[in-house]
Amino acid sequence: MDGTTALVTGVSRGIGAALARRFVAEGAHVVGCARDADALETLAEEIRADSGGTDDAGGITVQRADVRDEYDVERLAETAARAGGNDGIDLVVANAGIYHGSAGETPLNEESYAAVDEHLRTNARGVFATIRESLPHLAANARVLVPSGAVAREAQSGMGSYAVSKAAAEALARGFAAETDQPVGVVDPGQVATDLAGDGGRDPEEIAEMFVWAANDVEPDDLDGEILDLRAWRQATR
Repeated sequence: MDGTTALVTGVSRGIGAALARRFVAEGAHVVGCARDADALETLAEEIRADSGGTDDAGGITVQRADVRDEYDVERLAETAARAGGNDGIDLVVANAGIYHGSAGETPLNEESYAAVDEHLRTNARGVFATIRESLPHLAANARVLVPSGAVAREAQSGMGSYAVSKAAAEALARGFAAETDQPVGVVDPGQVATDLAGDGGRDPEEIAEMFVWAANDVEPDDLDGEILDLRAWRQATR
């Protein structure tokens, strides 16, 4: 990923933090955001310390931004475009997401209207804002990745409006894929052990490799408007 400028939302923890670490280790310059400014700075300091300023690692720029606010996202995309110089943004990962409640314990008939609104604002509208505001700055060969999960396609009791919001995020990915020159696709890493999803599942550091694969090795036509899941990754890399 040498020379790649990657915009990644929701990097303060979980999958986002793992992606930021891995992309930088692979030589990318990551422009990452989250709502927690202190957590962002801590992550940036750790990544810079780990890379040691060596030539075979990229760098990181962090900026507090809330994906629910399109003006925050607009400024973030402008920062990423400047980091990329004349080439613009090479990779966008619309990763920021929330889950109000405990995974599997939020049935739709018990959810508050506030929880429904927040899931849709962050997990769906936030994806929309991230992609839309990045479009003017995308490099010709850029890619856009939208993390998701099986709950977006297969109804599971207790996943409530979180699942609805992820289904909307996948629909947004397909819509943008049909309307943009750059490929836009969904990456489904299966269950990942994060604060959002609970302790069960794969380590975020492990599945970061899947996103490196999606960003670099997948043919554009195999990504555009498609869902890349664990089976596809394993078959391609075994």
